[in-house]
Amino acid sequence: MKKEQFYISTIDENSRVIALEAGFGIEIAEYCTAWNMDDEFEETDPVVRKTLDGIESCVLHGPFNELFPCAIDRKVRALAAERYRQAIALAKEYGAKKVIFHSGYYERLYYPVWFIEQSILFWKDYFKEDPGVEIVLENVFEEEPQMLADIVSSVNHPNFRICLDIGHVNAYSKIPVSEWIDCCAPWISHFHVHNNDTSRDSHSALDCGTIPMKAFFEQADRLCPDATYTLELIEAAPSVRWMLDQIFIKVDA
Repeated sequence: MKKEQFYISTIDENSRVIALEAGFGIEIAEYCTAWNMDDEFEETDPVVRKTLDGIESCVLHGPFNELFPCAIDRKVRALAAERYRQAIALAKEYGAKKVIFHSGYYERLYYPVWFIEQSILFWKDYFKEDPGVEIVLENVFEEEPQMLADIVSSVNHPNFRICLDIGHVNAYSKIPVSEWIDCCAPWISHFHVHNNDTSRDSHSALDCGTIPMKAFFEQADRLCPDATYTLELIEAAPSVRWMLDQIFIKVDA
């Protein structure tokens, strides 16, 4: 695996220093909350640009609070589309290669059949105009992998892929990460990588949890060799050192 495939999320306040030292890119997380695109933009934008200074590659995590592409209310869907357009415009400004959006699935709000069918309709309509960046759809509360596979395969657009968050899988699904990868591999373009003990989405270090990380990286590299990875950790440096010790990354790449 090459260092160019890896990113550090800005949820780590030291993300820029770690990325520069490791030769990684940056995942911009400041716009997970939509108000940073609006009222707080004048304060947020300089922070993001400073973080990206000297960084060769970036991806952007889009907003997700109260955004439901499968919503029953058309105005709620329209809000999701508007926020996504805002995030994509910012991604282009920052030179981001990919934009990550949450799927918007909540098991107590939507039946899976509705979620899948309506998400397909939303994204097919959205892709009537090419956004100009790759959009990767991230699992959160999905309990099984076929849901995202069905959505992305049915939309069938070259710029629409999957971001598999393995920490979310471990916390919210009884199906192991390895089976999710087997199911979704043809459409996986990006991974969010963090660990936990299955009790909650703790974003723990890679070697602190029940996900067998060595096996994960070996399987991901075998089935999704061109995929990229974000270490989505509050303190990423120990996990970067752990990865280097395990020789997951070619230092001379």
